[in-house]
Amino acid sequence: MYADGRPVTTLLVKNIDHLATFDDARREISGGALFVRDNVIDKVGTTAELAGFEADAVLDLSGHVVMPGMVNTHHHMYQNLTRVMVQEDELMVWLKTLYPIWAELDDDAIGVSARIAMAELIHSGCTTSSDHLYILPNNCTLDSTIEAAREIGLRFHAARGAMSRGESQGGLPPDRCVEKEDAILKDAERLIHTYHDASRHSMGRIVLAPCSPFSVTPELMRDAAALARQHPGVSLHSHLAEELFEEKYCHEIYGMRPVEFAESVGWLGDDVWFAHSIFMTSGEIDRFAETGTGVAHCPSANMRCGQGIAKIREMLDKGVKVGLGVDGSASNDTSNMFMEARLALMLQRVAPHHYLSEKPGGRGGFGGTPTALSAREALEMATRGGAALLGRDDIGHLAPGMSADFIAVRRDQLGLSGTGRDPLAALVLCGPFRVDYSYINGREIIGKGAFRSFDVEEALADHRAVMNRIYNQ
Repeated sequence: MYADGRPVTTLLVKNIDHLATFDDARREISGGALFVRDNVIDKVGTTAELAGFEADAVLDLSGHVVMPGMVNTHHHMYQNLTRVMVQEDELMVWLKTLYPIWAELDDDAIGVSARIAMAELIHSGCTTSSDHLYILPNNCTLDSTIEAAREIGLRFHAARGAMSRGESQGGLPPDRCVEKEDAILKDAERLIHTYHDASRHSMGRIVLAPCSPFSVTPELMRDAAALARQHPGVSLHSHLAEELFEEKYCHEIYGMRPVEFAESVGWLGDDVWFAHSIFMTSGEIDRFAETGTGVAHCPSANMRCGQGIAKIREMLDKGVKVGLGVDGSASNDTSNMFMEARLALMLQRVAPHHYLSEKPGGRGGFGGTPTALSAREALEMATRGGAALLGRDDIGHLAPGMSADFIAVRRDQLGLSGTGRDPLAALVLCGPFRVDYSYINGREIIGKGAFRSFDVEEALADHRAVMNRIYNQ
């Protein structure tokens, strides 16, 4: 789209220093080029190969690395209203401390916090995101996050989260933070009929996402799964195997492990992905692979809360779909996809799992191994992996027929000097970075490092006003 709002039908991106396509052949092209028609990639090749193509707009990306936009598969955007709190306690204490604060949120706070989170994500290379909104007090709605995504231009999977099992029913959240299950399902169906678009290149889909085994009933899990499967493209998401107290809870309440519980309520399948999945046996990982169930790996949050290290290497080796998620800004404190890719790589290399000893160069025991995860594997989780979790065949790599979602990082900057041998790996090993260009659905969202239409200063002012209102009530 031009600055005056006129649509751009065709776009030629040329002279790309290093174009990493992440296509089926994993091509990386020096002097690369992309030709986009009607928001869809039409041609990919060298600048010389595409020299004969005429376009409404031409973008010269000399001196840049270009790759597919990254896909964030797990977030709680409202939590940027409660950053840097509960810094040194385990998850149960963290939750019990923050639940009463989150109970004061209203719909304006949800929308304002979503705009800030989305801007952070886009600046860090994200072009598609899911958001798991599971606490909706005071007439909060998922609609406000969907409106925020439309305003800023983010491809968005809005996850209608829910908590229905309060303390009085043996759950963890306070009763004032939970909803009635019939109201949850009714609202979920409304959202599907109002916003869900299952078509290719869709900018918005709905996900059904009861929060966790300790905050909902088995009945809600079953009913949510049944509802989702009545509508093509509506997927299922939840937390699972995140904490040892969750494992204990499932044993005491359901007489089974978390993964067994998930399977008992119909929550394994290629339309399901779980956040974290740290405490899983090899047999359970096999079951995920067999059923096509996916995992959103959130290394920053897992490290911040001292939870543990997910067995990502084993999952990848066994064919489990794995994507990356930044998780909430109260358990991560930021929303940066390059950082998640970097930490995913680093964390697997020090992981004290015995399965690492089976890899070439593995040291076994409690030692790590530098071969556990590569920079390209980390970026592949952030792109193709995330697309697979969300059930998308139109994003995650750059090839003809794919959505025109791509990012560019300028190489001539502090932190990237001396990286000419491998500029793609440098985005992980030397980062995190901000993007200089971000195109989503063929539209320039960031150009020369700045948002084209989104007013960051206004969004920050709105965020400060919400903070003052909530904390001064």
